[in-house]
Amino acid sequence: MLRRRFPMIELALAGSLCAPALGGEPPESPLGVSPSLLFVRAQDSDADPASPETELPEVLDEQAPQDTPAEGSAHSDSDLAKKLQNPVADLISVPFQFNWNNAGTSDGRDALVVNMQPVVPITLSEDWNLISRTIIPLIYAERTPDGHMEFGLGDTLQSLFFSPREPINGWVLGAGPAILLPTGTKDLFRSKQLGLGPTGVALRQDPVGENTLTYGALANHVWKVAGSDELPTVNSTFFQPFVALTTPKGTTFVLTSESTYNWTADQWTIPVNLNISQVTSIGGQRVQFQIGGRYYAEAPRDGQEWGVRFEITLLFPK
Repeated sequence: MLRRRFPMIELALAGSLCAPALGGEPPESPLGVSPSLLFVRAQDSDADPASPETELPEVLDEQAPQDTPAEGSAHSDSDLAKKLQNPVADLISVPFQFNWNNAGTSDGRDALVVNMQPVVPITLSEDWNLISRTIIPLIYAERTPDGHMEFGLGDTLQSLFFSPREPINGWVLGAGPAILLPTGTKDLFRSKQLGLGPTGVALRQDPVGENTLTYGALANHVWKVAGSDELPTVNSTFFQPFVALTTPKGTTFVLTSESTYNWTADQWTIPVNLNISQVTSIGGQRVQFQIGGRYYAEAPRDGQEWGVRFEITLLFPK
């Protein structure tokens, strides 16, 4: 989707998992509610505390449930963390993903890409969900060909996954269209083309002792269907294999590659990412924090060599 002259933008649009993904994130591919609250219900009682009728076992019975939310909270963190590794989970989430990418050559371009990636599941029937995943990149380029800094909006990737509500033979599946929208505001950040193609995801989540292992892949391909002929034609494939280990406390370790092949430029971009994340609560709002780094196993001559990522995801479990 992006151009050869500005390969840094490949980091803007990806089907990230992590998230989502997987988080997650990014490449030259065009491809790149109410919070759940735990509470203890207070019950009014007219009984006299000094009355003999107020027996100790009854008091203990009423206080015992107060320990349940604490225990359930840990399970809730783990459940949310596992859902966040599933791009088609029935969970509303709003990630804000900050990606700093460092160029290793003098003619390369350092860049900060902030991806806003709202994920909204829609129930179609008892058997099917529709998952809307949107990636909207804001890009700040430290160096551009004329030596100035640039800031603007990149092209938007909209993915729609039709997904069975139950796994098929243990596999979570989803497929649908990927749409590249020409929303870029700067020439260096946009293709000026409308793109369309297929996208799909397949994954499993298996227990490993007390932990959960998630593994699978997300992919898409986008071709130009309309738009300007003044820039290289959009024709790129995005492929994101991933493996994640989630603990009972809601901590997740993720290894993934967000790879893009630009068919027009005949060029691979292959960043390898290692991230760690934690689900927690701030007040009554459930949230996940993620931090990690990436190394580019393959990139254009003026592309990036390494990068770091920080992500905040707001969670709205049903």
